[in-house]
Amino acid sequence: MDIKHDNNKFFVERDSEEMASLAYTPNGDVLTVDHTEVSPELSGQGVGKQLVSEVVQYARNEGKTIDAQCPFARGVIDKTPEFQDVLKN
Repeated sequence: MDIKHDNNKFFVERDSEEMASLAYTPNGDVLTVDHTEVSPELSGQGVGKQLVSEVVQYARNEGKTIDAQCPFARGVIDKTPEFQDVLKN
């Protein structure tokens, strides 16, 4: 799955149509993840978790923390111990 990153968003496209996305707002050293959406066609395939994984890796690479306001992203991070190092205290 090819996940792209542009304009404070990680997303998956198919035929120029956005099929899944995770949006965040940067604020200093914090990335506030505020929305994750996956189309019904991709539902249940782990795409949402892949998007969360991408933002976690991006935060690590940039030396930032994540404030997961999106309930889905928060749930994935809470259930994945290896993602919790970037969670904002």
